[in-house]
Amino acid sequence: MKALVFPGQGSQFVGMGKELYDSRKDIKDLMESANEILGFDILSLMFNGTDGDLKKTEVTQPSIFIHSVAALKAVNGLGAEMVAGHSLGEFSALVANGVLSFDDGLKLVSERAKAMQEACDANPSSMAAILGLEDAKVEEICAQISGIVVPANYNCPGQLVISGETAAVEEACIKLKEAGAKRALLLPVNGAFHSPLMQPAQVRLAAAIENTKFRKATIPVYQNITTTAVTNPEEIKQNLIAQLTGPVKWTQSVQNMIKDGAFNFVEVGPGKTLQGLIKKIDPSVEVASAI
Repeated sequence: MKALVFPGQGSQFVGMGKELYDSRKDIKDLMESANEILGFDILSLMFNGTDGDLKKTEVTQPSIFIHSVAALKAVNGLGAEMVAGHSLGEFSALVANGVLSFDDGLKLVSERAKAMQEACDANPSSMAAILGLEDAKVEEICAQISGIVVPANYNCPGQLVISGETAAVEEACIKLKEAGAKRALLLPVNGAFHSPLMQPAQVRLAAAIENTKFRKATIPVYQNITTTAVTNPEEIKQNLIAQLTGPVKWTQSVQNMIKDGAFNFVEVGPGKTLQGLIKKIDPSVEVASAI
């Protein structure tokens, strides 16, 4: 079975989407509609901006979403039987399986990005990548730290990102290295994504989601928070809301997709990050880029 997977924050690059924009009139029209929906010229930032421009959350998230949906349009869905997205990528996946329109998805992504940035500004915090340690050990040590620090991204075996208050994250990094982690690296982000510190953003996103039309899925989405196949729009809504303060269980989601028959994973959107993670989760499966 074929699965489409959609990347999240960190996959952006200057010039992203320009080839897609130039390739077909219908894709150009779709991408140009994003400027009107967002109220600013995001395409000029995607095509000609700086790395600094693209690292701003309110630019990064819509840019990746626009690129991913444009790439999806370019390949006409590829006849996939299931979809999943990493964090932000879940919104692109929901366009792929018919739950969200492009317009509604972009509006939600923009609202999510603004809400997350606001939460970051209100409570400076951090994230760190932990390499070479079992998930259970990372969970155990995080639970022992005073202050807020939690597992945020289960990316692949031996690669887990933690998130929380800066002092707690720093203390956890020291303890995790002592426990045998090969590396514990603070990431260049100014917020604790997928942690309880995103609760203010969750409230704002929940209001926007409740006011958006969600359709029944044409094929299942394996959501970050549950890791299992979901088609019911109400369940999808609640899982999207829970995702802001809960972990991205990418490893478990991919394992469940494989268990349910996925063998060919196609990454739709900028970069090849997810292909690398999937091969580490299960080297026997096939991975490819949509474009």
